[in-house]
Amino acid sequence: MNDFVTPFWAWFVAVATMASIAWCGWLLWATSKTTVSTAEDNTTGHVWDGNLREMNNPLPRWWVGLFIITVIFSLAYVFLYPTLGKTQGQLGWSSTGQHASEVKAYQEKIGPLYAGYAAKAIPELSKDAQAMAVGERLFMNYCAQCHGSDARGGKSFPNLADKDWLGDGTPEYIVATITEGRMGIMPPMGESVGTPEQVENLALYVMSLSGEKVDAGKAAAGKASFEVCAACHGADAKGMAATGAPNLTDNIWLHGYGTEHVVKMINNGMTNVMPAQNKLLTKDQIHVLASYVWGLSNK
Repeated sequence: MNDFVTPFWAWFVAVATMASIAWCGWLLWATSKTTVSTAEDNTTGHVWDGNLREMNNPLPRWWVGLFIITVIFSLAYVFLYPTLGKTQGQLGWSSTGQHASEVKAYQEKIGPLYAGYAAKAIPELSKDAQAMAVGERLFMNYCAQCHGSDARGGKSFPNLADKDWLGDGTPEYIVATITEGRMGIMPPMGESVGTPEQVENLALYVMSLSGEKVDAGKAAAGKASFEVCAACHGADAKGMAATGAPNLTDNIWLHGYGTEHVVKMINNGMTNVMPAQNKLLTKDQIHVLASYVWGLSNK
């Protein structure tokens, strides 16, 4: 209940819980004191379908006993556990504390295993079959949602199994990216380029850099406009590892292929975010995960 900003819901839960238990107890007591006038044959006088008569037999003792046990158990649970709004209960139990305790026990159990992995450099560790099995599990849990189970990515999600890296692809780079995350920004450049025709010409020139067959005249006209792109992608358009700007001379298109997509990228730009994993994974787990990722493109 700590997520609520007013005490109303805490009181609501407390009152509703105690009222429910009290009602169950009263119902049990009231039914035990209630008498029903019966006929000489021990029926209540209710008849269905002509010949089905309701007998006035008491509730089975085992059922009554279970009902009493349920009420007593409920009172004991309320006393021991955090049931009444914001009260902690006599045991002081909480889901947060339980989770922290289980995480601590898990870390103590696997600590020696990861300590052995941490002692190995990433290229060496990537050859350890057991470590890579652990790395694969980590990848499936924390990376596959975006990069795919085979690590080959998809539109706007990089392929981690090839040699094409937005950064330098070194073990240190991979560790830093997993730990701190990464934000890739391509600013809208349409107004800087000029008219829609000039933007299209620039897009055709970019397409021609990777060997695509385009209108040679329009591509040549768009070459001069590439100056606004060279600051990030380099004068040779091969990208810059330091800034994470992609290579435009290969045939790998992260955000979509074709003139239409390139025009859209020039006009609208793109912001791509790789979230930091340092709050979810320990340093040693990141070391193993980075070894697995590095190994995908360095087999």
